[in-house]
Amino acid sequence: MNMLAHRHLPPTPQDAAIARVSGQALSRFAATRGPLKLRVTDAEQMELIELPAGAVALLMEVLEAMAAGRGVTIIPENAELSTVQAAEVLNVSRPFLIKLLEDGSIPYRKVGKHRRVRMEDVMSYKAAIDNEREAVLDQLAADAQDQDMGYGSK
Repeated sequence: MNMLAHRHLPPTPQDAAIARVSGQALSRFAATRGPLKLRVTDAEQMELIELPAGAVALLMEVLEAMAAGRGVTIIPENAELSTVQAAEVLNVSRPFLIKLLEDGSIPYRKVGKHRRVRMEDVMSYKAAIDNEREAVLDQLAADAQDQDMGYGSK
């Protein structure tokens, strides 16, 4: 992979507990939505570091995911993914992804024989599909209520 990526598998129960406590403590300070200065210590040294607001928000999201027992993968938006990686992000098969690429649903470029897909294009497609699914579900719920399919008051 020609990009900086970090994948952390689901945390141990102990790490999830630490993430929960750390996230709760950090959330009191993160509400300011500005940079934060943190004092980092270990057994031998201490240092004051400043985190930009964006990094604080990202750290909060990572801690929330870990506290919930989920693994985390961080990939820069300008990264290019292989078709295998893009299919994993979308949770679809590689052949289905290639069909999406060939249909023009997601832009891509070729490097030799290989297709490369920008992470931000994959995420844009995912957001569009998620919005479409949500709209369909909202319409189904509204139709069920209109037809009094178990949603009426008793």
